[in-house]
Amino acid sequence: MSRLLSIAGAALLLAGPALAQGPSKYDTGASDGEIKIGQSIPYSGPASAFGVVGRTMRAWFKMLNESGGINGRKIELTSLDNGFQPPKALEASRRLVESIGVFAEVGTVGTPPNVATRTYLNSKGVPQLFVASGASKMDDPQKFRWTVPWYTHFDFEAVTYAKYLAENKPEARIAILYQNDDFGRDYLAGFRKALGRKAQSIAGEASFDLTDPTVDSQIIALKGSGADTLVFFGTPKFAGQTLHKVADLGWAPVRIVCSPGSSIDGALKPAGLDISTGVLTSQLVKDPDDKTFAEDPDVRDYLAFMKTWAPNESPRDSNAIAAYLVGQVFQYVIQKAGNNLTRENVLRQATTLQGVRLKMLLPGVTLNNSPAGYTAFRQYQMSRFDGSSWKPFGPIYNAE
Repeated sequence: MSRLLSIAGAALLLAGPALAQGPSKYDTGASDGEIKIGQSIPYSGPASAFGVVGRTMRAWFKMLNESGGINGRKIELTSLDNGFQPPKALEASRRLVESIGVFAEVGTVGTPPNVATRTYLNSKGVPQLFVASGASKMDDPQKFRWTVPWYTHFDFEAVTYAKYLAENKPEARIAILYQNDDFGRDYLAGFRKALGRKAQSIAGEASFDLTDPTVDSQIIALKGSGADTLVFFGTPKFAGQTLHKVADLGWAPVRIVCSPGSSIDGALKPAGLDISTGVLTSQLVKDPDDKTFAEDPDVRDYLAFMKTWAPNESPRDSNAIAAYLVGQVFQYVIQKAGNNLTRENVLRQATTLQGVRLKMLLPGVTLNNSPAGYTAFRQYQMSRFDGSSWKPFGPIYNAE
């Protein structure tokens, strides 16, 4: 058990954060004994597959608290349901700030919820840290200095797919299915821009709304376009529907699914693991089912954590790994802030990450950001699903 309790601390201390010394300084929600943080997660609604993020983060902080907290302070996490609905997310943020008195909001899931709450949180000077959204508009330090994105830019990731196709299938006839919101449209815009003149190879595009019951009609139309490559930009539920319908139609295009939609449990298993074999995505993290990493210390620690602290969650769910990473980076930032737990100082630590390596990131992938650009992920590697796990292959792509 002692090894499990030290998983995070040992990993992050390797990165060498210098702990601030001197008298303690606190803002609302922080004290000698605890730090109150909050978030809102779609535990219900069409994006409920992301509920694992909140549950895994609660498990992470429970582990930390039982091992003494961060710099001796317990982390009190309040995680509320936003149903992936902007009004509910705003209501949750108001409750967190005005009733509970959180120091910061950390790890809130979804582009629509985070867009809906950022003006309010910024007006209150409350850090909106490591938000699970890759929309380019979430990285805007000039207008929203308290909002720090966690995911890579969706349009950055889309560049990886364009580069891969240009190198490996230059004559592809491409069909695109995208979610009709900021999430999907960012992917679409980045992909089209990266294709450049090859955008003329797009044979068809279709969109869907989160309220749609299925995407069957869109898939039928895209198959009729004559495309031999299908690119999907959306959330896990609809990724699973897409893969299943493609197979049902007897269509056999090259299939690319964006990373947020690539969850094995949330998308590939519902579609059918056999059906999903050969699907491509991009990755930043190690797949715990990949035999290549069977003896990898990161993977062993992650699996031990999940078994002990989140036994009801699937460790193969990429969203669980994402939450595990958020827990680590928050711990890193708070450790580095030391006794200066003002919101200004924590924001400074969160936006000056340089060469930070967290457990479960692929070799060569580190976190790097600055006050001019908060996004910390800028590197990707293509991966192929082999029927049981994701297998990284090829070069590390830099999106810039």
